[in-house]
Amino acid sequence: MERFHRYYRLPRILSSRRLPVSRAVLERELECTRATVMRVIEELRNYGAPVEYLREANGYRYTPGKAFELPGIWFSPSELEALFVAEHLLEHAEPGLLAETLAPLKQKLGAIFKLEHLGRGELIRRVRILRMGGRGAGRHFNLIADALTRRRRLFLTYRSRGRDEITEREVSPQRLVRYRDNWYLDGWCHMRKGFRSFAIERIHDAKPRVRAAINVAEGRLDEHFGTAYGIFAGAADKTAVLRFSPECARWVADEESLLTRL
Repeated sequence: MERFHRYYRLPRILSSRRLPVSRAVLERELECTRATVMRVIEELRNYGAPVEYLREANGYRYTPGKAFELPGIWFSPSELEALFVAEHLLEHAEPGLLAETLAPLKQKLGAIFKLEHLGRGELIRRVRILRMGGRGAGRHFNLIADALTRRRRLFLTYRSRGRDEITEREVSPQRLVRYRDNWYLDGWCHMRKGFRSFAIERIHDAKPRVRAAINVAEGRLDEHFGTAYGIFAGAADKTAVLRFSPECARWVADEESLLTRL
């Protein structure tokens, strides 16, 4: 049994017995030594668990009348580490984007790590994500994400980067896209009557509409937007012939093999 799981197993044992439970029984149930049992009990007490020892019964129990619950997150230590790293990467990729939303989860996970002494700080200190000139999500990101989820139209004031012109348009949001450290909204523009991609940071104002957004089939979105990003956006109209040196050819072959497996 992993050490982490003993912290959840012990409260279940104590709460399911009418009489105090001896240390020997806890050793057997938790599959550990006396020293480990005592350490688990002590750390649970530090966390607020009302575990008491009754000398006359030579056993442990919860103090009657005192309620206690461990955080209701049932992950292994490695899964908890993965959660923290994912949150850490997201926060560094887009600082402050979900800080308020994730704060309660971070506090609960932090309490579990403090209890378990898993040393989360070491891993997070050694993980880095390098941003390649990202322009940020913009101040309307949460509103846009909400409209996307609720399937509501948006009224946007948008300033294009190429022509530097401001337009107002109603859009049915379809997807949020993260491309090269920048956020884009793919949607159906009711003014242009066609698909458009909008750089989120170029949206100067956004207001949700009451009207429902139109829904476009996933296949149609993939067909259109699959070629909408990159330096050669749009459908292919030319053919390029690439020649590789022997060293690079082996590298390309490995990449092609990986894409085939995916």
